[in-house]
Amino acid sequence: MKKTVTITYCPKCGWLLRAAYLAQELLTTFTDDIFGVTLVPSEIAGRFVVSVEDRIIFDRKSEGRFPETKELKQLLRDVVNPDKDLGHSDKKQHDDSPRG
Repeated sequence: MKKTVTITYCPKCGWLLRAAYLAQELLTTFTDDIFGVTLVPSEIAGRFVVSVEDRIIFDRKSEGRFPETKELKQLLRDVVNPDKDLGHSDKKQHDDSPRG
C-alpha cells in the first residue's frame, strides 16, 4: 500500500513555496512509490515537518535547518522503497569507472 507524505509548514513564515517545491520534487521522484503529498499549514509558528503517515522523517526545529532536496529524497526512499536508485541524488551510488 502506497503511503502519503505530509509536509507541515508555517504559512506566517512564508514557507508555502518551499513546501510546494519539495512536494513537487518528491512527487516527481516517487511517482510509483507514494500515494501523494499533502501540504498542511501549521498553527504553530516556525514549524516545518515532513512525515510519512505518522513517522517524522525531518523536523526543521530538531535539525536546526531545512532539509536539502537530495537529503529529503534519501530519507523518504529509505522509508517507502529502500531498493530505489536515486541516480545522482543517491548516497549509495558507486563510481566503478577506471581511473587513469
